Amino acid sequence: MASVAVRVPQELSARVPVEQREPGRDRDGVRLLVSRGTEVSHHAFGELPGLLRAGDLLVVNTSPTLAAAVDGRIGHTRVVVHFSTRGDDGRWAVELREPDGRGTTRARAGGGGGGAPAPAPAAAGGPAGTKVRLPGGARLVLEEPLSARGERLWWARVSRAEVPGLLREYGRPIRYSYTERDQPLSVYQTVFALPSGDGTGSAEMPSAARPFTARLVAELVSRGVQFAPVTLHTGVASAESHEPPYPERFAVPEASARLINAARAGGGRVVAVGTTAVRAVESAAGADGVVRARTGWTDLVVTPERGVRVVEGLLTGLHEPEASHLLMLEAVAGRAAIDRGYEAAVRGRYLWHEFGDVHLLLP
Repeated sequence: MASVAVRVPQELSARVPVEQREPGRDRDGVRLLVSRGTEVSHHAFGELPGLLRAGDLLVVNTSPTLAAAVDGRIGHTRVVVHFSTRGDDGRWAVELREPDGRGTTRARAGGGGGGAPAPAPAAAGGPAGTKVRLPGGARLVLEEPLSARGERLWWARVSRAEVPGLLREYGRPIRYSYTERDQPLSVYQTVFALPSGDGTGSAEMPSAARPFTARLVAELVSRGVQFAPVTLHTGVASAESHEPPYPERFAVPEASARLINAARAGGGRVVAVGTTAVRAVESAAGADGVVRARTGWTDLVVTPERGVRVVEGLLTGLHEPEASHLLMLEAVAGRAAIDRGYEAAVRGRYLWHEFGDVHLLLP
């Protein structure tokens, strides 16, 4: 079971980034909870260089965040399209949501609109053939559910527009109800983000890396900590049902595979920055624990039963108690460490979600 036995008070949701909560602070002004097994200590994120050792290696995700939310209409009904993942055939996996009147969205109670009959709630994304009018004259047509697991995400074709250009012109970052207001896309980009040649990226920010600044990266490098870039384009998470992740596109370059293997051989610790980096690296690791360059799609779900082959530490945000990500944390650090860490985070009034504080899990 993925949940931890804590209740997170609503006031512990980070509603705006730290640099807006506390003017004068930079992104690295968040707090850092450190778990070494069940031993917990409290730090500022700027202390990270002193918590790592020369020879340690941080695996970072270079995926850029997309302005993935676009307003549309089905008949006269307003919807918000969340663009999740680009398929190899040019289609996009999308989630249709309804505006909630507060600048964010909620799950649709039923599809239809414009005279079409509403399907059952389980098929709120569909039915197949549903047409959505998008800004600039673009059209989107739902074709089939992405997975037999459910009908939240659908493969769709967009005509009369290229999706990357559509997102650049009309999109905005996906925003959840605990946040206070819309933010510019720059707020959702990490210092490691690199533009991709085909305009793809992550529907949601690889947020564990958000607190890093160029200054902090330079200090880590000066102390002998290395960085291995990988890419995993993360899709739209389920805000309601916390389902496990769908297949996602990833790449582990040859140079990064060599760095990871060399660090392990030399006694350095491989610490993933974010659950996306864990998924990418573990997808490129053989049963022998050797990482090889790989590019493609991964459907790997890291669980305590599967375990991890390469990653020894994890820097991650604080996840909701029922989130499926907690299984991955448990695979890296063990259930007792996660329970103890989350109890300490609630007691210590740490802030949750993508603009919140971070948790470093070390062996």
